[in-house]
Amino acid sequence: MFFTNSAGGRRVVVTGIGVISPNGIGKEKFWQAIRDGVSGVKNISLFDASDLPCQIAGEVPDFDFDLPVGKSRRNFLHRLARMALAAADEAQRDAKLNLESLSDEERREVGVIVGTGAGGICYGEDQYRVFFQEGRKKVSPYAISASLAGMLSSEISIAFGLRGPSHVLSNGCTSSTDAIGYAFDRIRQSRSPLLLSGGAEACITPGMMAGFCRMGAVPTKWNLEPTRGSRPFNKDRDGFVLAEGAWILVLEELQHAFERGAFIYGEIVGYGSTCDAYHRLQIMPSGEESSRAIELALKDGGVAKEEVDYISLHGTATELNDRIETKAIKLCFGPRAYEIPTSALKSMIGHPQGASGAAGVVATLLSMLNHFIHPTINYENPDSECDLDYVPNMGRKAEIRTSVCNCIGFGSKNSALVLRKFEGL
Repeated sequence: MFFTNSAGGRRVVVTGIGVISPNGIGKEKFWQAIRDGVSGVKNISLFDASDLPCQIAGEVPDFDFDLPVGKSRRNFLHRLARMALAAADEAQRDAKLNLESLSDEERREVGVIVGTGAGGICYGEDQYRVFFQEGRKKVSPYAISASLAGMLSSEISIAFGLRGPSHVLSNGCTSSTDAIGYAFDRIRQSRSPLLLSGGAEACITPGMMAGFCRMGAVPTKWNLEPTRGSRPFNKDRDGFVLAEGAWILVLEELQHAFERGAFIYGEIVGYGSTCDAYHRLQIMPSGEESSRAIELALKDGGVAKEEVDYISLHGTATELNDRIETKAIKLCFGPRAYEIPTSALKSMIGHPQGASGAAGVVATLLSMLNHFIHPTINYENPDSECDLDYVPNMGRKAEIRTSVCNCIGFGSKNSALVLRKFEGL
């Protein structure tokens, strides 16, 4: 059999990682960049942004991936699908899997649960342009199907022939955190032995940038110094830097991983999710529901607050998010909040929207593995209301056994995952 059932709730581990990031393609380059505090934010090159107030983004560098699909199909894959497939392929190879060689029975057990915010908007926007400028006969027959967020998991499932669940969570900025949480629950409940999970986003488009500029959500002061543009918890921050990328994990039931001799990056032990039910864009000022999401995740994993060694923050570099997230951490952990090191990955990659939670999980797993906390860069002018230990500018050595990955999204949504260093059966 491909997997062995175990009594009771299953333990869920991460055995493979795939990364397509603005500051590094592949997990090794990504880790080296975040360890050293290297920014992937640059001036936008995907289109002419010269008439926009914000002209910077976390773009993935030019890539030509060896995708796990035939040449004819590859020609019809848009940017989101290409990045997600490349990350999924790296993850399955990193986990020493050969998904394409699975038996029919095994294929029915393995699936894909991923998150994205904008889905195939990169393709959809382009097809709208074609329609209005060149007419309906020039529109691609794939215009509708490729633009749908739900197609993201299908592209991965089709590429590897996986016939288990194929789901996409499009839940704003918490999408991939929730996707990993749902995948974790499914494996824990003995419904799947192994799943590909994580998130991908390809939302750096003229329409998206114009919309965020109109909202006043993105920075306008750093067009000449793009690497300094993402500034979480700084008094002079002026918005999040829009970003793209893909971070895919192999989640596996522990016994199954152990039997095939898999390397284990870490263990997922808890997941929590809440809604402020407050506002489309703003966070509840008290931070109580964000705090409660963390508390639910800790309770779900049977983890005491005193055990938490590190917190991966959402840290968007917007005034409301930074201050209220800081307040939520204090509300959850009390005076001990000042003792727990925290850091904001978005200071180096920008905000990849629905993929940001998965990016934080990958960064946290690599930090736990390497006994080192990546920094929050561009921390130059502290906000007095943001007074936690954000590991400013320089990373540090640390032993991390238990960590929290926090996520906050548009629509008043909050999600958190609790990770643990794997220390044996």
